[in-house]
Amino acid sequence: MTVTPDRPAHGGPPARDTSSTPATETIIDRFLSSNRKYAVTFRDGGMDARPVQKVTVVACMDARLDLFAALGLELGDAHVIRNAGGVVTDDTIRSLTISQRALGTRSIALIHHTGCGLLGLTEDFRRELELEVGQRPQWAVESFVDLDGDVRQSMQRVRTSPFLLHTDDVRGFVFDVHTGLLREIH
Repeated sequence: MTVTPDRPAHGGPPARDTSSTPATETIIDRFLSSNRKYAVTFRDGGMDARPVQKVTVVACMDARLDLFAALGLELGDAHVIRNAGGVVTDDTIRSLTISQRALGTRSIALIHHTGCGLLGLTEDFRRELELEVGQRPQWAVESFVDLDGDVRQSMQRVRTSPFLLHTDDVRGFVFDVHTGLLREIH
């Protein structure tokens, strides 16, 4: 049932040296340690919860996507909603609705990417989970075989939602994980 998106056999950052890390320390323990260091120099900039650029980005949760760097965003510029595949689900619509109606965003960028783990995954995933845990998930996998087609479907779901106020500036893209470039989908 485990799905591994394509990865280059070489390249990328070297593995972290964890030889000095106690065996009982977890990654979340390291998060807490890093957070304490971060908090020493942290200064509240007085930012509002309303994104400065009035935009929401919906993207895949894939760890290879550094959306702030790829889009030239700074802290406070945008709302970022991430999920498996970057698909527009009911929960995505919920977050977009709050983003627009309560926090003033107007534009929506939808970003899928090459080498996504949902490409080719099937609803068999849910059946396997049901067999394993004895309960069928209530959610759909939302897998797809046509990357561009799924971006179009996500744009259509946003544009036709009765809950969203601003659907005139909705654009969809595919991020290439090998080049870092966005390709717009029409």
